[in-house]
This record gives sequence, structure tokens and C-alpha cells, in this order.
Amino acid sequence: MKQICMEIKQTPLKTCAFTGHRTLEKDFEPAKLWDELENLILQGVEIFYNGMAIGFDMLAAEAILMLKKKYPQIKLIACIPFYGQEKYYTDTDKARYARILKDADEQVVLSESYTKDAPLKRDRYMADRADVLMAYLKKEKGGTAYTVRYYQKTKPFCKIIFL
Repeated sequence: MKQICMEIKQTPLKTCAFTGHRTLEKDFEPAKLWDELENLILQGVEIFYNGMAIGFDMLAAEAILMLKKKYPQIKLIACIPFYGQEKYYTDTDKARYARILKDADEQVVLSESYTKDAPLKRDRYMADRADVLMAYLKKEKGGTAYTVRYYQKTKPFCKIIFL
């Protein structure tokens, strides 16, 4: 699914949320992610909400932290669905997670412990606050597809960037 929705919203863009799969396919283009992020920053987006999952989320968070060197006004908000989210990550991903959290401007933990709907609660939290949703969506099922549908339903005139 590759599309950029019409931008009808008249207010300036200030916030962006990320949603994407844990596994990046071979055709994923990190350069396109960087280009889209830089374009958003140049349009005035300053706050980036990130769900801190393996894959697309952590890659996007690392890109934001690197872009902060050039654009110090931007902020990364780490949106953690529950304490211990990283418990089953590999040691390498646990280290990445810890580095990102250390450098994030803010951490928001949405549940004390795991519940079945904790990741969806996190996704709604981010989508509700975003003027733009950046999505890496390759499947019609799962959390990423849910988040895109939720965003389209609740913010039909807001911008979605599909990578």
C-alpha cells in the first residue's frame, strides 16, 4: 500500500507518530525514511511519538535522535505500552532500546504491566496526538494495520505517509 493522503488540514503540522512492522522487507528504503523525516521537520513538525517496538519503530527513533544534531528543536517521545516491553528482545535490541530511552526527550508509560490491549492503547495514544502518521505497512492485519485504520477513521483529513 503506497499512498500519501491529501493534506486538507489548515493548521500547521507539529506532531508525527510512527507505526510499522517489526520485520523490514528487502525493499525498505532507509533513505526514504530520512527524506520524509527531514521534509516533515522543514514543514514545522517538532514532536515525534514512537512506540519503541523492534523494527521500524526503533529505526525511526534512531533516525530522529540523529536528526536532532541538525535540528535541535525536535523532540522524541518514547511511548511505552507497559513496563518490561523489552523483556523478550535480543540483547542487541535491549541495548538499542536502552540507548533510545536514555536519549528520548520524554517517556510515557501507558500501563503498569502487560495486558492484551496495551500495545493498541499505546497506538491510539500516539495517533490521537499526531498531525501526521508515518507508516511502514505491508500487511492488512496486525497492529500497524489497526493503527492506520484507527487514524484514518478518527482523523480523515490528516496526513499519512506510507513508506
